[in-house]
Parts: sequence; structure tokens; C-alpha cells
Amino acid sequence: MKRLIAFDLDGTLAESKQPLDEDMGEALGDLLGVADVAVISGGDWPQFDKQIASRLPVRTDRSRLWLMPATGTKLYTFRPDAWRAVYAELFADDEKQRIFEAFDAALEATGFVPEAVWGERIEDRGSQITFSALGQQAPIDAKEKWDPDFAKRKIIQHDLRQRLPDLSINMGGATSIDITREGVDKAYGLTRLRDESGIPLDAMMFVGDAIFPGGNDYPAKTLGLDTICVRDPRETLAVIASLVACLK
Repeated sequence: MKRLIAFDLDGTLAESKQPLDEDMGEALGDLLGVADVAVISGGDWPQFDKQIASRLPVRTDRSRLWLMPATGTKLYTFRPDAWRAVYAELFADDEKQRIFEAFDAALEATGFVPEAVWGERIEDRGSQITFSALGQQAPIDAKEKWDPDFAKRKIIQHDLRQRLPDLSINMGGATSIDITREGVDKAYGLTRLRDESGIPLDAMMFVGDAIFPGGNDYPAKTLGLDTICVRDPRETLAVIASLVACLK
């Protein structure tokens, strides 16, 4: 019997950087009535607050919800009546500078020049540095059209891995590349979650839209968790309904 269901965020629970739809908030409220739930993704806490924490129905048992920004290098729980950080593993200033320089060099070497950019392209999330190809505020339709088969980001990812061989470099969301310390990926975050929650890995299940080699959800599969790959939030709603029915 599964005791905890973990989810990716963008492309799985919500459209890229968009708040949960009302139906998804209600579905998570239902699921939290029968199991613990974790959300692990590349966004930082303000994005999690906007997309998830503020979108849940009043009836939600938030004490069973584990929010894991920055690929699980941060963990927030609702104790006793507010969201509180359990831990945060941050890059040192010199590490950040090396990553910024590698991004600049990789983008120049690969010849990547977007036709349009909306906002900053490189974001410092403390424990993760994230490159958003079209900018942090790019509209969803532009994101979906830019790299649907991940081919463009694979080129940049390959170059970055030559420059930063000691760091983890994974694709996430619709246009982003996430850099964390070596060994820090969703498998690492889920292992930390096991330690913090006391729930063993074989009692967890992971749901995401990028469970393929090079995708930032794939480490959950290599960790040995049972996984469900979804195409979009609509399919996730169907998965959650099935899980609620099975776990009741």
C-alpha cells in the first residue's frame, strides 16, 4: 500500500508557472485525505506558494503535504499553523559565479539566440541555478512551441556538462535547465524526504511528465520508485482520482 504520492509540478499538476486549477486543488485535497503528498520541482518557494500552497481548499490537511522547491534541496512543511523551512542547502557565492560564467560560455558556444525573451533568463534560487530559455515570464504558448522534443536543450545541456562535470544538470519544465550540486536531483530529494518523513521509498509513488533519460523526473525511476508518466495536468487528474479510489 502506498503511503505517499510525490508529484512533479509544471506540466504535471499545473501548466508552466501557473497556479493550480480549482479542480486540481480539490483533487489534491481529496488525495491528502488518504495519503501524504509531496511536490518536488525546480521552482523556488515563492513559486510554490503561488502555484500550490495558496490554491488548496480550506478543508485540506496541510500537515500531510511536503513541498520541496529547488529539486528537493529545500523542504517546507505546515507546522503547526504556517509553512516553515525544514532545511535549505545553498550554493556558495564562488560556486554561483562559476555556474553563471558556464551558462554564458555555453550559450555563446552553441549559438543560442532566442527570437524573443520575457524577463531574466538565469535565476539564482539559492540551492539551484535555473536557466529559462525564453525568460522567467515567457507566455505558455511560446514555451510550448520552443522545445517540445527537448532537442534544443539537449545541445545546451551537453555543452554545460563538459564545463561543469562536477554538477548535476537536468532539463525541467518547458524551457528550463536546472543546475544543482553533484548528485542532487529528484532521487536525492526523495531520499531526503524518506529520512524526514519516515516513509520508506517502497511506500512512495512518483507522478511526472518527464520520466525519460535526461528528464528531471527520471531520477525517481532510477531510484526504484513506482512511477506514472503523464502527458499533462488533465491526465494527472485522472491518475489522482484512481489513487483516491484505491487508497480509501
